[in-house]
Amino acid sequence: MKILKSVACGVCFALLGTAVFAQNAASETSIEEMYLTNVQDVIITELANSQDYDNKQVALQYLEESVKAGTVSAEQKAALRSLAGEGLTTRVRTNGRLMNNFPDVRSKACELLGQIPSEESKNTLLSITQEDNEPMVVSSAIRSLGNMGMNDNDEVLATIEFIQKRYSALNPTSSLAFEILDAYEKLAPTAQDRNALIQSVSEIAANYRFATPVRMKALNLIKKLNTQKK
Repeated sequence: MKILKSVACGVCFALLGTAVFAQNAASETSIEEMYLTNVQDVIITELANSQDYDNKQVALQYLEESVKAGTVSAEQKAALRSLAGEGLTTRVRTNGRLMNNFPDVRSKACELLGQIPSEESKNTLLSITQEDNEPMVVSSAIRSLGNMGMNDNDEVLATIEFIQKRYSALNPTSSLAFEILDAYEKLAPTAQDRNALIQSVSEIAANYRFATPVRMKALNLIKKLNTQKK
């Protein structure tokens, strides 16, 4: 019902904007576009903040379209950061039970954040890697961090190295290890402490609880890093 109301409002506002445009096209175009953008921001924010899972998925669809079009507003970025922390930074409980634990929502939001590099995006993703316990979500956050390429003073690499140690000991996950290696390869040119990076990659290569292709990827990366080091 909320989705239908939101869509209906969007259609009404669009029609209203069209009518205004017809009356005074030259002077009203920018006002109409700004108005519709503000309306869209309100709708997306409402959907993202809703407790309903389907509404959050609709919000993500709108946000993905904005990311692809390169028209993400400040309000939409805030909505993405909120969705990335859904069930972590924002918790909704009923009789003590967490009701908004949606790992797939967090994972998709992390993926989209990686496509709009900024300090805010980076800090949100770093926070997610440390607070989330779902390998799928952590994988998405680390993939996005690697894609953004931001690593001032080895801040990002140090966090990923910490995550690698924690999961290797408690919950070795080959898919997560693969994403970590991929992020390492992308961030390697920014590394200040290459020895720490090589050590972390070596730990993955030597851990037989990981799938063979993951360990082979680690070995190949060690060779590449050692060659670059020379």
